[in-house]
Amino acid sequence: MAIINDLIAQIEDEDLRQRIDDELKRLLKQKKFGLVFEEHQPEGLTEGPVYPYLQVLDQVQRAHSDKLWHTLIESDNYYALQLLVYLYAGMVDCIYIDPPYNTGARDWKYNNDYVDSSDQYRHSKWLSMMKRRLKLAKKLLNPKDSVLIVTIDEKEYLHLGCLLEEMFPEARMQMVSSVINPAGVSRGGEFARTNEYIFFVMVGNSNPSRFALSDEWRGNIKGGYKDKLRWNGLQRSGTSVYRSDRPKMFFPIYLNSTGDKIVEVGYDIPLDVDRNSVPCPDGLIQLWPIFPNGKEGRWRLGRNALLDLIEKHYVKIGKFRAQDTSLSYLAKGEQQKVENGEFPIIGYAQDGSIIVDESQYEAKFVPGTQWWISSHDATQQGTKQLNAIIGNRFSFPKSLYAVHDTIRFFVANKPNALIVDFFAGSGTTLHAVNLLNAEDGGHRRCIMVTNNEVSDQEAKALTKQGFKPGDDEWERLGIARYVNWPRTVCSIEGHDVNGEPLKGEYLGTDHRQMKDGFEANCIFFKLGFLDKTQVALGRQFRELLPLLWMKAGAVGPCPLLSSDDIPEMLVLPENAFAVLTDEKAFSKFAEQVDAADEVRMVYLVVDSDSMYREMAQCFPKRQTCQLYRDYLDNFRINPAR
Repeated sequence: MAIINDLIAQIEDEDLRQRIDDELKRLLKQKKFGLVFEEHQPEGLTEGPVYPYLQVLDQVQRAHSDKLWHTLIESDNYYALQLLVYLYAGMVDCIYIDPPYNTGARDWKYNNDYVDSSDQYRHSKWLSMMKRRLKLAKKLLNPKDSVLIVTIDEKEYLHLGCLLEEMFPEARMQMVSSVINPAGVSRGGEFARTNEYIFFVMVGNSNPSRFALSDEWRGNIKGGYKDKLRWNGLQRSGTSVYRSDRPKMFFPIYLNSTGDKIVEVGYDIPLDVDRNSVPCPDGLIQLWPIFPNGKEGRWRLGRNALLDLIEKHYVKIGKFRAQDTSLSYLAKGEQQKVENGEFPIIGYAQDGSIIVDESQYEAKFVPGTQWWISSHDATQQGTKQLNAIIGNRFSFPKSLYAVHDTIRFFVANKPNALIVDFFAGSGTTLHAVNLLNAEDGGHRRCIMVTNNEVSDQEAKALTKQGFKPGDDEWERLGIARYVNWPRTVCSIEGHDVNGEPLKGEYLGTDHRQMKDGFEANCIFFKLGFLDKTQVALGRQFRELLPLLWMKAGAVGPCPLLSSDDIPEMLVLPENAFAVLTDEKAFSKFAEQVDAADEVRMVYLVVDSDSMYREMAQCFPKRQTCQLYRDYLDNFRINPAR
C-alpha cells in the first residue's frame, strides 16, 4: 500500500491524482473474502418510493364461522415485499420460498428478458435479484423465533448458501438434501439428478420440533429412534472415558450375592490408590468401571447423582456376570418421558428398576439432513396431483407433502403462525398450510405472492395472435390467475376446474378425502400503485381499506366500499379494526370503539401529531395508527433501495 500511495503522489495532474486516490479507497472498502459478485441495477423495477394498494379480484369462503383469511397477491414480489414489511414487520413466523433455480433454461427473467446459460452475468444477476428480496424478507421475520426456508438445486446452492450466511450472520443455518425425483433426471455426461437442497435459516430461538415419524425418516441409524425406553450404560464410552479423566467418577458399586440388588455405593478413591486395596464386604460383589482390556474407566455419573437415580428406580442391573455385571440408567430425556406419561410405570423389577408399558409409544425425533421420503416425489405428489386439479398448466410443482413436512417442523407448535411465500408459483404452500390446519385444528394464515407471467411457450403463441401483456387474453393465462388461484379455490372447495369432485385422500391423515376440501377462506388481490398526493388529500380511502384490513390481521371478510364517498368513521368489530376519517366525529367514534371489545386496531386520520397523540391516549389497550402519515412516511422513507 505504501508503494501505491507513493506512486499516486507522483501524479502531477491534481484531478487525476484525486480520482485515482478516491477509486483506490473505494476498492479497499470492498470485502476480500466470502461471496463476491457484481450487483446489478434493479431488474426493471421502478426507482424511488412507490405507494401500493390492493385491488380485490376474487375470493373463496368456506369457513363462515372462522375468521381466518389467507391471501394471494398478484404482483412482482419485490413491491409486494415492500408492502408486507409495512404491514407485518417482525411478525412473520415462517417464510418458505422456492425461487427460480437459474438452470439456464427459460425459467426466469431479468429486465423482461430470459436469462440463459450463455449469459456471463447469469449468477450475479440471480444473486442481485435474490439479495434485494431477502433484505426485505429479513425485516418480516420475527427476530425472537422464526425461520426462513429456501429450496434450490445444484446450480446456485453454493452461491445461495454464502449469500444467506452473509445476510443472516446472527442466525443458525443448516442445509438438507431432499430426494424429489427417485427415478433421476438424466444429465448428459453427468450423474442423474435425484435431489434438491433446502436451506433452513433459524432466527432467534427457532428450532425444528420432534415428531413420531415413519420408518422412512429414521434412515440407516443403528440402534437409533427406538420405540422403547432407552437405558444408557453406566460406564462411560466414547471420549474422556478413563479414570484419570474424571477421578471423582471412579468408585465401587456393591451388589448382593445373587447380583439382583444394588446394596451400597462406595466413595471415589484418589488416583494414587490401587482399587484392589479397597476391601469388599463379605457376601457382596464389587463392581468397578473396568474395560475388557483391563484399563480403568469411569462411570457416567457421580456418586450423589447415582444414588438419586437409584432412589427413583432409574438404575437397572444387567445380566449377572459377577464383577463384570453391567449397569444402566435413564438419562434426563428418558426420565422426562416416564414422568410425563409417555411410558406409564406398570411395575418394578427384582433389581428395583421401573417396568413400563412401551406398547403405545412412538419415538419422536428430529430427522437427519438426508431425506428420501416417498411422498416427496415431485412427479407423483406434485405434477400428477396438480394436473388432477387444474389440468396440465404448470411444470415442476413441488410435492404437497414435501412442503407440508418442511414447514411443519417449525410451525407445528404455532397454531396461529403467519407464513409467507413470495415465490408462490402454483400455490403449494397454501395448500400445505390448509392441510396442516385440518390435521391439528390450527389457525395458521398464509400469504402468497406471485406474478402473473405466462410461460415462454404461451407468450409466443399469444404474441403471434396479436396479444400483449395487459390484454385480458394474456392476463387470463398468467400463473396467478390460471394456476395458483384455480388451485387454491379447487383445493378449498374439493373439486377440479371442471367442477368434478377430487378423487383420493390425503396421505398421512385419518382418511381425509380430497373432495371434502378445507374449511378455509382466501382473498385474491392485485397490487397497484397510488398517487401520494391523492392519498395525502384523503381521496384514496376506498383503495386503502384492504390494506387497513390486512394490517389489522385480515380478520373476517375484507370490507369494501361501493363508492368514493368517505364515511366519517368505520367501526368494524367483525374485522377487529376501526377508522376515524373526520376528527369532528371523534367523541361518537371513541364511544363506539369502547363498546366494541373485538376492535384491536384503531386508525386515526388526522394531520396534527399532537392531536393524534391526544386521541391515541383514549385507546390505551388498542394499537393505534396515524393516517395517512404512517402510510406515506413508510414508503417515502423506506423505499427499500
